[in-house]
Amino acid sequence: MTTIAIIGAGEGLGAAVARRFGREGFSVALISREQGNVDRIAAALGGAGITAAGFAADVRNPESLTTALDSAAERLGPIEVLQYSPVPAREFMKPVLETRVADLVGPVEFSIYGPVTAVNWALPGMRSLGRGTVLFVNGGSAVRPGATVAGTSVAFAGESAYAQLLHDALAPEGLHVGQLIIPRGIGAGEPSHEPDALAERLWTMHTERGEFRTFAAPLD
Repeated sequence: MTTIAIIGAGEGLGAAVARRFGREGFSVALISREQGNVDRIAAALGGAGITAAGFAADVRNPESLTTALDSAAERLGPIEVLQYSPVPAREFMKPVLETRVADLVGPVEFSIYGPVTAVNWALPGMRSLGRGTVLFVNGGSAVRPGATVAGTSVAFAGESAYAQLLHDALAPEGLHVGQLIIPRGIGAGEPSHEPDALAERLWTMHTERGEFRTFAAPLD
């Protein structure tokens, strides 16, 4: 049995993805800053017959993140799918004319250093398995920067570039990298943006291994 590691797992999208992959026989590693949060989700998944466990980590702290991934693989089995989808902090979203150098440190650590840390940890295991998928989940500012959310716009652009480069570099090895863009956020009354619908999209991205970027809905 292999594992999906969901970095940034919460009650919405993270739990929905866990259920979707869990139904297919994946074990689920739930990673977020709050141990109690992921423990609750793991318990609910266990009640539905899905093998799951929670691990606490701060994505801005490389040692914390790699320790959580080490523990997840040791407890649940090799990680075949890595999803990077933590929700950015509100303080990352200042207007561009109010953004200073110090305001970009957090977003860059969160959206660039975090994914690089996680992917570099995961790749040796995926290569050993001979298969693997890395899924990035971002808001619309990853492809269309917003003047009122400068920090995430800058950092998501960097994350998107890194993910695209990974996609191109790893495809010859049979490893797939995909990015799901969710304009206007999760939910918001749009059926295509509901957690279960997004989880189905991510499952399809993993199984069909198509183009790099998928949009949950048009940007406009």
